[in-house]
Amino acid sequence: MTQLIYVADPMCSWCYGFGPELLALLDTLPGSKLDVIMGGLRAYNKQVLDEATRTTILGHWQHVAERTGLPFDSAALSQPGFIYDTEPACRAVVTARTLTDDDTGRAALAVFHAIQHGFYAEGKDVRDTAVLSELAVAAMNKVEGEDSFDVHSFAETLVSAMTMSDTREHFEQAQQWGIRGFPALLLVHKEALHMLASGFTTRDDLIATLQQVQQA
Repeated sequence: MTQLIYVADPMCSWCYGFGPELLALLDTLPGSKLDVIMGGLRAYNKQVLDEATRTTILGHWQHVAERTGLPFDSAALSQPGFIYDTEPACRAVVTARTLTDDDTGRAALAVFHAIQHGFYAEGKDVRDTAVLSELAVAAMNKVEGEDSFDVHSFAETLVSAMTMSDTREHFEQAQQWGIRGFPALLLVHKEALHMLASGFTTRDDLIATLQQVQQA
């Protein structure tokens, strides 16, 4: 069984761009397991986004849009007083991991992508507990079956001290692995970690690197 580790952040624009490539890779690996680890791109940030930084970020978004063709809506980023704190969005993915029995990682990945779509394509404020809970539960129910999860219970777990602690452990794990940029995709092979992607990578390149590692 192919075992992958995906280290990323829902509010990382290149992670958003990488989503279709990752899904295309997974389509070629039936039965594979994906462990989704949150990297914490701007976790616990407290500073209001200034205009210069906003312009820089929107420039990155434009590059991703040009490379991938994915839709972007800057509504959330353009809110007055916006603080680019990615911890709540990361914590929502950790919550999904906690609440689902899906050891393939597909439910957590579905939540990760739903949050990305909400933020980047629909301009939703994914720092908000209610917004995160609605996006996540809809995605989880698509994977696990309708009415498997409810927004209220998800929100309770999302804001719990345990989930906050678990999320911090994700960030620490990524740092221990020496991962500083996202997205990063790792392959667990012969009890060792092998980097398949550090930054945006196409499906074809992912497959080529995967095969190279497995055949070495």
